[in-house]
Parts: sequence; C-alpha cells; structure tokens
Amino acid sequence: MSPEPEESVVQQGREDAPGAGAGNERTPRFEEERGGAGTPDNFQRLWTPHRMAYIKGENKPTGGGAGDGCPFCEIPKMTDEEGLVVARGESVFTVLNLYPYNSGHLMVVPYRHVADYADLEEPEYTELAVFTQRALTALRKASGAQGFNVGMNLGLVAGAGIAAHLHQHVVPRWGGDTNFMPVVGHTKVLPQLLRDTRQMLADAWPHDG
Repeated sequence: MSPEPEESVVQQGREDAPGAGAGNERTPRFEEERGGAGTPDNFQRLWTPHRMAYIKGENKPTGGGAGDGCPFCEIPKMTDEEGLVVARGESVFTVLNLYPYNSGHLMVVPYRHVADYADLEEPEYTELAVFTQRALTALRKASGAQGFNVGMNLGLVAGAGIAAHLHQHVVPRWGGDTNFMPVVGHTKVLPQLLRDTRQMLADAWPHDG
C-alpha cells in the first residue's frame, strides 16, 4: 500500500508549527480527515503496538517455579536465533533483552532457576562474572559503546521483572542516548532488529583463546 498517509502526517506536523503558513492557519491533519472522536492538538503520534506485549505481561512466568513458564528456563531449549541467545557457557548464557532499554541490551543468566545471587554456586558466579566481561568487550567492539549500566534487580521490590530467576543486565550507553524520546515521549527508538543485533554481538563475542 502507498505510504502517503504517514507522509501526510509528517508534512502536517511541519506546517502546523507555530508561525508556519499565512495567518497561522492550521492545516487539518490526516487523522482529522478520516473522522472520529477527539480533540485535535499539535502532537504527533508514534504508534508502537508491539509494546502492548510488555504492558500485558506476555512472556512473564505464572509463578515462581522453574515450571511456571519462566522464560529464562525456556530460552536455553531454543536455537540461538529463536531465543536471541548471544553466547552459551557451562553454567550461564547471554541473551538479548526482548524489551531493551538500548540497542544491544544484554542479560547474563544462570541456567539454574535461582532467585538470589547469594545462592549461586562458585562455578555459576565465576562464569557470570566472566560473561559480563565478555559482554562489555563484545558491545564495545560491535557498537562502540561509550559506557554501561551493569547490575541486577534482586526481588520484586527492587524492580526485577522476573524475580524468581536472577539475571545481570548489561546496558550499553552513548552520549545523548537519553533525549526527549525516552524522557518526554516514554519511547525508545531502536535502530536495528533484535535478530540482527544478536548476530552482530555473537560475531563480536570473545572466545577462549
């Protein structure tokens, strides 16, 4: 289908800017031309229906057990492409966040279903630390990340989305990545599809030498 409706909205936004047009007359928007209820304003709309999956809690476990639909227990059973797995180790694996804060947002996760970092066994916390280092290296190599947010949210009260299975976040940062879109618009603009990001990071992942 023709992209003209979307282009029409973009053009209308420019024409409706303060001081635009003779006599500051406002050109009707595409949405208004279609009809319907509502009061016209000077805001554009960026529709992101895929975010409804996050709002509705899809892919969230139904309980705290390993058999209650925990995605971190299910992902290792998938192929790397299906599960967005970047690297697999003996005790932990690294996977892309399905709802990333920034492009390349990784999580390092133990295979074992465990909620508390203090309950990790030595091989698990050792390899988790190694994979966190490798995640930093891969992100710097693949995307030129200038900084990182690294850490865990342990427990629901601490903000953990899936509290029953701990996971370490590795979020790449760049100067200016916190602009008006996330701050004012509560919208993240991601420049690359997740499957392409996964492949790029898998290719950049450092291996034993």
